[in-house]
Amino acid sequence: MRLRDHPPTLSVVIPAYNEAGRLPETLVRVGEWVGANPRWLPAEVVVVDDGSRDGTDTIAARVVPPTGVTLRIVRHPRNRGKGAAVRTGMQASRGVWVLVCDADLATPIEELETLRLAEVEFAAGSRAVRRELIVRRQPLPRDLMGRAFNLMLRILGLTGLKDTQCGFKLLEGELARRLATEQRLDGFAFDVELLTRAQRHGARIAEVPVHWYHMEASRVHPVRHSLQMARDVLRLRWWLWWEGSSIDTPPDQ
Repeated sequence: MRLRDHPPTLSVVIPAYNEAGRLPETLVRVGEWVGANPRWLPAEVVVVDDGSRDGTDTIAARVVPPTGVTLRIVRHPRNRGKGAAVRTGMQASRGVWVLVCDADLATPIEELETLRLAEVEFAAGSRAVRRELIVRRQPLPRDLMGRAFNLMLRILGLTGLKDTQCGFKLLEGELARRLATEQRLDGFAFDVELLTRAQRHGARIAEVPVHWYHMEASRVHPVRHSLQMARDVLRLRWWLWWEGSSIDTPPDQ
């Protein structure tokens, strides 16, 4: 069988919205690291351009990946939200494993090995388990909003994780593609839906501490998106109840 006939060992899904400025560097870093680590080869990088207006897809397509790594660009004709972009990327993925990471690479690609060592179906990078690993902290108001959001999730019984929103998660490929068919939230609360639905399927989930750097030019608007996320998790709680789900909150990590 020819190498290209094999499914990739790894699919790296990167949602991107107006990321023409920093995405090329991220793609080079990801490609070089994955290409130098044979355990993950062959690999593919799936960039989902979520209706960007700055030529993100064109700029990304100019990056030449190293041997063993392919680059695929998927484009939404209009901006639909990060959750929708991740869903599209996971549906398009073909890897045995799927890594979802942010375009700013706030968590270094090297932390993929840290997630792998958890040996579970869903390894979620976390900034809250070991806060000393946060190299550059986010502004205090955003940090406090994140803590309040996590408290809300606990009150609703959706998760026991301390940090659901770190944009660095490793999933078994089949699980990722199955969750993509069920995911409904298009906004930033999609992480919570992925975790709760994975838990519903009996997947083993580990919250794994990773290094993390706050990046400027974040696409998150603290107030507007926080309100949207609060609305979305309430919708999620209703959907899961309506679907007849029974979610057992996992113990604290």
